[in-house]
Amino acid sequence: MDGGDSAAAAAGGERQGDLVSALPPEVSSRIFSGLDVESLCHASAACKGWHRAIEGNERLWRHHCLAVRAVCRREIDCDRGNGYSWKITLLRNYWKSKVKQEWLSGKYSNIPSQHSLPEKSMYPMDVDTWGEILEAELER
Repeated sequence: MDGGDSAAAAAGGERQGDLVSALPPEVSSRIFSGLDVESLCHASAACKGWHRAIEGNERLWRHHCLAVRAVCRREIDCDRGNGYSWKITLLRNYWKSKVKQEWLSGKYSNIPSQHSLPEKSMYPMDVDTWGEILEAELER
């Protein structure tokens, strides 16, 4: 294959790999709606066409954001009230919701010392969030 053939093959490969751009937006939205948050972020970085399809779709981000809201209602409502998009609101609260859910579920109730906590068990949280966690601990 000469230089021209390989350039054409590379260009063709890019078009073949980006079938999402050829689909109607509602179809690509349905495909991406089956992804979890981390997979959605990875898919967004896969190529420009996927990035456009995912980044511009508030419905995808809203779906996941509302799931996070079950744990971080106050935080999600505050961010949305401050005008953040669904995507930014989700990204601001996703990891916090994971850590908060672990604390609220009692996963760390019987930890003997701070050194026994897994590295990802901590996340910067405000006083109100720690208050919720403490209340849950006191109820156990």
